Amino acid sequence: MSWELREHAGRHYAVLFHYALPDDAWAVELSEAVPVPATGAENPNAAVTHLPGAAFLVALVPDEDPNLQPTVRVYSPDERVVPYEVMRWFMEQVADQVERCRIAFEQGEPEAVE
Repeated sequence: MSWELREHAGRHYAVLFHYALPDDAWAVELSEAVPVPATGAENPNAAVTHLPGAAFLVALVPDEDPNLQPTVRVYSPDERVVPYEVMRWFMEQVADQVERCRIAFEQGEPEAVE
């Protein structure tokens, strides 16, 4: 699993990438990032200040059939406001993942997409 962080208007957001086996697709998740919990042990990666939180948008990018279209699922029991710049960043990440999956499929290497 890998993720990217972005700060916008004092809030932190994360885009997390992982393979969703039940969906046979790459999942690209948008969440509000949460601060790294303080522990007694020293943080081995002090540069990491935030981690992905609970996803509220998940794009599923099929990697085995380029004819299947990506989809976006919304997970939120409450109304949530997503700033335009954050939504653009998320959709750019999704578009990049779609491109990687399609290139890998054409080259016959779907497992090489990560």
